Amino acid sequence: MNDSIRPDEVIPPEGGGGLQLKTLLADIVLLVPNMVKLLSRLVRDPRVPRRSKLLVGAMLAYLVSPVDFVPDFIPGLGKVDDVLLLAFAIDHLLDNAGEDVVLSHWDGPADLLEMVRTVLDATGQLVPPPLRRWIDRLSG
Repeated sequence: MNDSIRPDEVIPPEGGGGLQLKTLLADIVLLVPNMVKLLSRLVRDPRVPRRSKLLVGAMLAYLVSPVDFVPDFIPGLGKVDDVLLLAFAIDHLLDNAGEDVVLSHWDGPADLLEMVRTVLDATGQLVPPPLRRWIDRLSG
């Protein structure tokens, strides 16, 4: 009998699901300070395009603004536009800053930054294309 793992085989996690959830939550808690430091350093870095910095600032202002594309009182959907637009703005900032600049300011593990970039890119793709193009024109 062949003991190799098939590509479609599901391997049960070791230690149960609770341990994985705790690890995930710990990673998220550790990620937040690293992301705040990264963003604040990028905003102060003269190598990062000014328009990309302004886009992040505009998105932060949008978050605290009472005006929304989707009103916040709508359960479940009210905060979605905020999260999507902020993720798009941060992804745009990281892309325009360049890999070398981002890595020079990142304090966390490289694989965690890669995961963050993947999530931000996927989330940013949920922003409607016309709005993405309009934002890109303004900040590009």
